Amino acid sequence: MSRLLFLLILLLLSAVAPAARAQLLQGDAPAGFSRADSLRGNYNSPLRACYDINYYHLDVRLDVAGRAIKGSNEFRFTATRAFTQLQFDLFANLTVEKVEYQGRPLPFTREFNAVFVTFPETIRQGQKASFTVYYGGQPTVAKNAPWDGGLVFAEHGAGQPWVATACQGVGASIWWPCKDQQADEPDSMLISVTVPRGLTNVSNGRLRRTTKLKGGATRFDWFVGNPINNYNVALNVANYAHFQDTYAGEKGPLTLDYWVLPENLAKAKKQFGENVKPMLKSMEYWFGPYPFYEDGYKLVETPHLGMEHQSAVAYGNEYKNGYRGLDRSGTGWGLKWDFIIIHESGHEWFGNNITTKDIADMWVHEAFTTYSEALFVESQFGKDAARQYIHGQRRNIRNDGPIIGPYGVNEEGSSDMYDKGSNLLHLIRTSYVPDDAKWRELLRGLGRTFYHQTVTTKQVVDYFNQQTGQNLTPVFDQYLRHAGLPVLEVRFPATGPPLARWIAAEPGFALPARLRVKGTTGFVALPLTTTFQALNLPGLTKQNLEVDTENCYIGTLVE
Repeated sequence: MSRLLFLLILLLLSAVAPAARAQLLQGDAPAGFSRADSLRGNYNSPLRACYDINYYHLDVRLDVAGRAIKGSNEFRFTATRAFTQLQFDLFANLTVEKVEYQGRPLPFTREFNAVFVTFPETIRQGQKASFTVYYGGQPTVAKNAPWDGGLVFAEHGAGQPWVATACQGVGASIWWPCKDQQADEPDSMLISVTVPRGLTNVSNGRLRRTTKLKGGATRFDWFVGNPINNYNVALNVANYAHFQDTYAGEKGPLTLDYWVLPENLAKAKKQFGENVKPMLKSMEYWFGPYPFYEDGYKLVETPHLGMEHQSAVAYGNEYKNGYRGLDRSGTGWGLKWDFIIIHESGHEWFGNNITTKDIADMWVHEAFTTYSEALFVESQFGKDAARQYIHGQRRNIRNDGPIIGPYGVNEEGSSDMYDKGSNLLHLIRTSYVPDDAKWRELLRGLGRTFYHQTVTTKQVVDYFNQQTGQNLTPVFDQYLRHAGLPVLEVRFPATGPPLARWIAAEPGFALPARLRVKGTTGFVALPLTTTFQALNLPGLTKQNLEVDTENCYIGTLVE
């Protein structure tokens, strides 16, 4: 590509992106999305924002042979304003049998996957109330979990049933009725699941009781004592084997419970024993105490690869190191530990403890968790190994679109949120917080500041601005809201000093450029903007210029 064409494209992106972003911030659904998308994704709509969920009791019976589910969910809530009508969510292929309020049926209507309930009197602002939804049917069966949503029906051993849920992205209402948005989490929840004789259900939180029912079925009651986002609510059903351990964590003894297929018990004890405690030690060191001591930590073997189900992390990596036995970084460091255990457990801090209000901001979950892999490598093998691992993550980056998706329509951005997001955080550390102790405190402070909260990108970026004393908003926006990288342009004119600037789509972009003369020790950080500035680096020539592109994920253009 010619330099002129390259600059024209960047200038066009700079002109278009702010206008597009302003449109989205006004709350309008972007072009190409439907009313169904808005009903699903808009968490500020009046019929959703009018009530705050306090508690759910999900009580379901699983028909494994019929691939069906039947049961109820009680909604306990506090009215945030006066209303007579509200919205909850349940996929249209499942039947709402009735909605009960104070022992009476409530009228309801359905539109796409939304259900609208009308109360017989006004629910006053501040009033606490409840209603129960009775439902049933055959929920969507996932074809390629965990990348699509639904229930997974599988078998193991000699035809033994093995069932699990996985619904991130598509939403929990694909299998149970709820207020299906990340912005509103219940403060606690009871999950009651009835399964056929000989099977065990493992859900989130603590097992309160097991009840044998007439006809041979068994009911398992699991209580979650912390806020939980809907997509994390899980059922896992098999003839599980169970073993336990304890970790001496920052807040005291943390219970470790493992539920695995009986035939894999020996492999599980070895793999989990080698990975879980080192993972917890690293995560607690960098991010603070495990956020759900009250509910414990569990790994549950599932018929899909894995998912960050809060306090019941789904595991399906076949007891191999790496990602299905492969190293995503291509450096060799990723084969020294079990990717699913480290990555999915890292989501307990980012995704579960700190949850974004809108799935468009899911980079907060994935960038920090992908970066936690590198911090685990650093904890185990040192900073040089971690730098290599982060640099190796770039092989997965496509730079194909903005990492932040359109708001209000349940649409995530580019999958670059994982590895490009991780490299962004490493760039921030390298350029603005090179002191390891201060960087660690900044990360731990995130967990304290937003403990058990739902957040926006702005809140997270504002936190970084406050902690660093720098305006990092243009840096975050360049990497999160534009597809392309910032490009460091360095010119060596015939006379005078060399000149440098950033070429970036984000207005006001500024970032220290880390440069040195080849053969010298250490890079010099030179603050640069999008305006050419003279480089005060004695002896610098076009031939001996070195740019720190190992730690800083940027483009370069040297003339």
